Amino acid sequence: MSVLPLVFTSGWASGINAYALVLLLGVFGATGVSDEIPAALQRPEVLAVAGVLFLCEAVADKIPYVDTAWDSVHTLVRPVVGAWVGALLAGHSGSLSDVVGGLVGGSTALAGHTVKAGTRMAVNTSPEPFSNLIVSMAEDLGVAGIVTFAMFHPLPAAIVAGALLLAGLVVLFLLVSRIRRFLRRRAQRREERRLGREELGPAARPGRPPD
Repeated sequence: MSVLPLVFTSGWASGINAYALVLLLGVFGATGVSDEIPAALQRPEVLAVAGVLFLCEAVADKIPYVDTAWDSVHTLVRPVVGAWVGALLAGHSGSLSDVVGGLVGGSTALAGHTVKAGTRMAVNTSPEPFSNLIVSMAEDLGVAGIVTFAMFHPLPAAIVAGALLLAGLVVLFLLVSRIRRFLRRRAQRREERRLGREELGPAARPGRPPD
């Protein structure tokens, strides 16, 4: 069970930024910072893909509404990455079943993703764009700091990650009404655009000249 705190922390980090997690763990393993990192995470192609996707997320995550679309796409990706990393860590250590590691990593990643995606919806209700930038940078720095901390102090890092996850769930619960208003407005805008296209008729279709 000695690897369980690291699995939990990795799951939380995956829910916030899965590509940053894979990139950090791979670099820590490749540079010899930790011998707990499986070889699969240190492969050059894995690091390259994680690095490119991390840069894409770093941009998308800071743009209002684009961040919510990105989160929607990653509803499945982040838990899967969390489960994959958790299973690798558990199997590499031999102290925890890889199935249990996958379940812990995946479920924690799903909870972390829920907090992140819900919080971003609430942030997008604000008319100014700077809150997205601030929240995104805080998430990136938080993942980097806690994953690095976990390399040297796994249990305290897991406690911090658990506290952040719990606090995020509480905040998300308090923001539910605000998020519902955001979703209603977005659905209303889509309906208005659809009705507008229908009113324009054939003239609105690309390549079709008006009668």
